[in-house]
Amino acid sequence: MECRVVARFLFLATNFHFSISVIIQKTPAEIQKMRRAGLIVWEAHQQAREYMRPGVTTEEIDRVVDNYFSDAGASALFKGVPGPVPYPAATCISLNDEVVHAIPNQRCLKEGDIVSIDTGCKIDGWCGDAAVTWPVGKISAQAKKLLDVTRDTLHLAIELMGTKKRWSEVAEVMQKHVEKHHLAVVEDLVGHGIGRSMHEAPSVPNHLDRLFFKKQDFKLEPGLVIAVEPMVNIGTKAFYTLDDGWTIATIDGKLSAHFEHTIAITENGPEVLTGGPNGESW
Repeated sequence: MECRVVARFLFLATNFHFSISVIIQKTPAEIQKMRRAGLIVWEAHQQAREYMRPGVTTEEIDRVVDNYFSDAGASALFKGVPGPVPYPAATCISLNDEVVHAIPNQRCLKEGDIVSIDTGCKIDGWCGDAAVTWPVGKISAQAKKLLDVTRDTLHLAIELMGTKKRWSEVAEVMQKHVEKHHLAVVEDLVGHGIGRSMHEAPSVPNHLDRLFFKKQDFKLEPGLVIAVEPMVNIGTKAFYTLDDGWTIATIDGKLSAHFEHTIAITENGPEVLTGGPNGESW
């Protein structure tokens, strides 16, 4: 679950500043505990993937994920997050022009939809958080391009985390990759540090914000664990919040996609903590 640059809700970042400004480094043993949470998140997403078909409601999908967490002995990380009302579900399930934070309900999936599922869990005191955008049946060429570019932007970031020295270097390449394909990075929603809490320092923007990086850039060094989550729109980067106080949608009604992994920097390079048991990714 991403953070907003200008806080609307209590848990979100304010002007890229977290209440805990110090980055909390994780030990190798702690990273392995986070891997357990991340693997549960991965498996929950695989359960949800089986329901990407017309006629299924987003509420049904949320129930599947919530039950999976419970059966695994984990708690749903998003439930109860402070807002206009406490967030009521285990997942955010955002359709088509919805960027993030849509509350699961009785809406049915339709052929040609794109469905962004964002979820996380906590087990033994450690968190995992990941998001993916799935197609429902056959989607348009434009929608497929959006999904491919957004997914590739996440993979590019993971790769660069093993070669670059600072996050600003990664964010700049991410932005250029998106804009090369004539798409728009959502700039006012960003990734975040993660560990014992879902949202920790640092803020992790997906674009080069020179004012931010002048004071809040951070090193890519062993012990860092962050949730990297590019959100990309077909049209403008601008968005608005719906009347439910949670759902964020593109202001021009055009499609948006969202991919996320929790990633640790280790002595051997980046490790995707929310990937599959054999290193699978989105």
